[in-house]
Amino acid sequence: MSTPVFLTCSQLGFQWPDGTPVFEDFDLSLGAGRTGLVGINGSGKSTLLRLIAGELTPSEGSVRGATDVGYLPQTVVLDTAVRVEEALGIAAARRALHAIESGEATAENFTAVGDDWDVEERARATLDSLGLAHIGLDRTVGEVSGGETILLHLAALLLRRPDVLLLDEPTNNLDIEARKHLYAAVESWPGVMVIVSHDRELLDLVDQIADLRDGEVHWFGGNFSAYEEALAIEQEAAQRTVRAAQADVKRQKRDLTDAHVKLAGRARMGKKAAETRGLPKIVAGARKRAAQESAGKHRIMHEERLKEAKEKLTEAESLVRDDDLIRVDLPSTAVPAGRTVLTLRGLELRYGGYVREFELRGPERLAVTGRNGAGKSTLLRTVAGRLEPVAGEATAHVPMRYLPQRLDVLDDGLSIARNVAELAPARTNNEIRARLARFLFKGARADQPVGTLSGGERFRATLAAVMLAEPAPQLLMLDEPTNNLDMASVKQLVTALESYQGALVVVSHDVAFLREIGITRWARLDGAMTEIEPL
Repeated sequence: MSTPVFLTCSQLGFQWPDGTPVFEDFDLSLGAGRTGLVGINGSGKSTLLRLIAGELTPSEGSVRGATDVGYLPQTVVLDTAVRVEEALGIAAARRALHAIESGEATAENFTAVGDDWDVEERARATLDSLGLAHIGLDRTVGEVSGGETILLHLAALLLRRPDVLLLDEPTNNLDIEARKHLYAAVESWPGVMVIVSHDRELLDLVDQIADLRDGEVHWFGGNFSAYEEALAIEQEAAQRTVRAAQADVKRQKRDLTDAHVKLAGRARMGKKAAETRGLPKIVAGARKRAAQESAGKHRIMHEERLKEAKEKLTEAESLVRDDDLIRVDLPSTAVPAGRTVLTLRGLELRYGGYVREFELRGPERLAVTGRNGAGKSTLLRTVAGRLEPVAGEATAHVPMRYLPQRLDVLDDGLSIARNVAELAPARTNNEIRARLARFLFKGARADQPVGTLSGGERFRATLAAVMLAEPAPQLLMLDEPTNNLDMASVKQLVTALESYQGALVVVSHDVAFLREIGITRWARLDGAMTEIEPL
């Protein structure tokens, strides 16, 4: 039996060039199996993967145990001019194999092939398992779509068979069919795998969850659903502990106050008794000092009990997570049930796709699905007026806002509050800040320049600006809104959309997310747009 591969990070330290710390004395041990790495935006998940992969160098500590690490980054960039065989890393072996088959049985060719005599068969089988059977080994990368590029990079890693496989948001930009192929590849992986993802279905395939928070990892056995259940139980217990600690602090404060009152009363009575009895000054003074010492010890005892109670409260509060949720009440976004919101007639899209006739009414919620490159984003951009259709018309009958994949709605040089003010000029500064607080930008955080925000914060700021714009949007269109969001941010988005009272059109491959936001109609764009049964 082979020895299980282990990967260990020991006393790892890392900080960005501007001095911002990410890890300090960080420890992590991984064994065989699939690990889902979760945590809020900015906790260091992607940075940790890059450190393990060797793309970043730690300032302290080490990463040991794995001789070969495969890494699939969030953004895959391949040279469009190279051939698929080169992208897969099999070009040299394949050329040598063909040369040997043609009679060139040289030592160099045999060395290039090594033990990989079935390299072509394995490559084609791997491509087929990922739904890429139609991609020939001699085609160029420029001929494949963006989603296929991700799967092609994964195919190269699978062929290489690394000791450890790291996947950072691997389902971004993958359509539903492509995701299914990726899920199958993840399930069949025999070694060490670490996955960073907001995709619930993918995270439900892992064996354990590593929750990265405040520079430490907390382990939970089982998949993401089991993690959520365990976390809910843990947080409920933490809340009970906080309530008990708060009650104890109140009790100790009350006891300390009572002690002060009693001691003050005793002092007054002792002074009066001494004056009444006419005790000698030396005796009265001795009694007074003894009483003061006793009172001091009593007071110190209560103060120490209060201090201890406060320390326990602080400790208890540290166990309660503060992943606040967005709560938005926007009555002006409400749409009556019978009102026509959007009409599409004979709409021919610029880059492919056709909608014969479609009508959205009232607060309906439409999900638009389809393969990569089918024209879903083009459809939203056309409805939003950013692209002219080849033919036909798209008419929005209510105020509309569009949140694109690239989140290029805001001005990076302006603060969050200023960006919102640009879209809602009639609102006062106090009104804007009060509303931004509901999107978790409270106080000075509303003055942050948009260019300095993390991915999740930028999305939340863009969502706030779009939803708080004037006139209030009664039709909201979102293009792949969960891309690059952590699970906490996805949850925040879900709660925000739960309180939104207008109509929704959402392009997304994240079926779990679509179900959570209460989609009422489903459509697939594959040439023509057709309504389908709920997924």
